[in-house]
Amino acid sequence: MEFHDTRLSLIFQDLRSTEAYVAAQDAADAQRPQARERQRGGGRQATLATLADKLVFILFYFRMYPTQVAQGFFFGISGISQGQACTWIHCLTPVLNQALGVEQQLPARQPAAVTQVLAACPDLAFIIDGTERPIQRPKDADRQRQYYSGKKKRHTVKNIIVTDKGTRKIKALSPTCEGKKHDKAAMAETDFLFPPGSRVWQDTGFQGYAPPGTTTYQPKKKPRGGELTPAEKATNQALASGRIGVEHSIGGTKVFRIVHDVYRNHRPAYADLVMATACGLANLRLDFRLQVA
Repeated sequence: MEFHDTRLSLIFQDLRSTEAYVAAQDAADAQRPQARERQRGGGRQATLATLADKLVFILFYFRMYPTQVAQGFFFGISGISQGQACTWIHCLTPVLNQALGVEQQLPARQPAAVTQVLAACPDLAFIIDGTERPIQRPKDADRQRQYYSGKKKRHTVKNIIVTDKGTRKIKALSPTCEGKKHDKAAMAETDFLFPPGSRVWQDTGFQGYAPPGTTTYQPKKKPRGGELTPAEKATNQALASGRIGVEHSIGGTKVFRIVHDVYRNHRPAYADLVMATACGLANLRLDFRLQVA
């Protein structure tokens, strides 16, 4: 099968999917209650026969996010069933995530790892922002209230991202939480620590957030019933120009429709996994674009 998106074809040319896929098979074999009775590859030939087929399959799913019925229709001579498509999706997503980890493109998630990754950035200049993804309306009334975002006027999940201001790469990603949660509260719960001397750009959603040892830059809110002075408006405009990089980073992630369209999957923790994987793909895509340029 040909993959016609030139930018994504560049991404998987150098992706170490072989090592990740073999590691996933080894992990699956280790969990078997009994030893294998035949070598890998025995039995009926898989529809996604090669690693290239498998990689295109999962990249196509992330990029276009079709229904599983449509996803199955596009692959194989006579297509594959919805159930088979579902199995392949949940089998290959962790492999893709692991491959991006081998490429050192995934954002850091744990506080200790975040501090180490941020300290390696030469300028110590970072931008933080929250991003929301729409989800299907929960059936449970309590979950409806929990996941309803007043900002977006719909049910969402949220992540906080930390980008390197110079390279625009996503360096850290918070756990996925309910869309109702305020940006500042979501960031405070991560326990992320910035290296001393860091400069952090943030929007008004992080009002009052001031990590120790850092200098923060934040627009000034318009006072209730009043107006900002021309000097304050000019300062806010300059800060907005400095923060535009994070919007580009989020936009690069949401090229992948799985984190842009209404999220339809229901497997636990999968929403968090796909967001981290999409961030890794966006970072890898940015590297290739810089190399081509």
